[in-house]
Amino acid sequence: MQNKILYIEDEPYLSRIVTDTLTAKGYQVLHKKDGIKLSDTINQFGPHLCLLDVMLPHIDGFSLANIIRNIFPELPIVFLTAKTLPDDIVQGFAAGGTDYIRKPFSMEELVARIENQLRLVQKNNKADSTLPEVITLHGFKFYPTKMELHHLQNVRRLSQRENHILSMLCVHQGKALDRRLLLQSVWGDDSFFNSRNLDVYIRKLRSYFASEEKVQIITLKGQGYLFLCN
Repeated sequence: MQNKILYIEDEPYLSRIVTDTLTAKGYQVLHKKDGIKLSDTINQFGPHLCLLDVMLPHIDGFSLANIIRNIFPELPIVFLTAKTLPDDIVQGFAAGGTDYIRKPFSMEELVARIENQLRLVQKNNKADSTLPEVITLHGFKFYPTKMELHHLQNVRRLSQRENHILSMLCVHQGKALDRRLLLQSVWGDDSFFNSRNLDVYIRKLRSYFASEEKVQIITLKGQGYLFLCN
């Protein structure tokens, strides 16, 4: 099956090079100059991955990522941008980005990162399917294959990354989970940028369990995490 990539970039020269390169690699690429009618575009095209510039007309890439996350929580989102300050990178991951490539970049790096993102999605799907259909965490019920966290009458749809991280925590429940192992499993490497991304996701997961003090994600300084459901 041919993988589809939605590419939003307003620089004509760069967009032509990226589109031609990815097309030559066998991807089906839909290029847009801005994010107008993004929801309609995603629903009609059905991309497997989104490439987003950040500085775009009408609406910026971070805002577009938030829209995409509400439609497809598991869809990989890769930012291509010259905004490289630490706060920009954290904002990108907080918006739902799964990778962040700084301009200028090589086409070889871009292709490698796209392939890695798609490979991780396949790997995560396989890993999630090996867990029980439902995992009870005190007042919560976690459904890994459906990527849902239920509490009372509320159902929270998890992103692909949230689902994978919580699955790893459940597998290692009551035992130390090495931070590097978690980074390698979810992102494929333990770079500084992915490490900051992990911090964002851990904060999100903690907030989801905030109403139940017996469910804790404890940071083990210099080591990793301990997931407790006492």
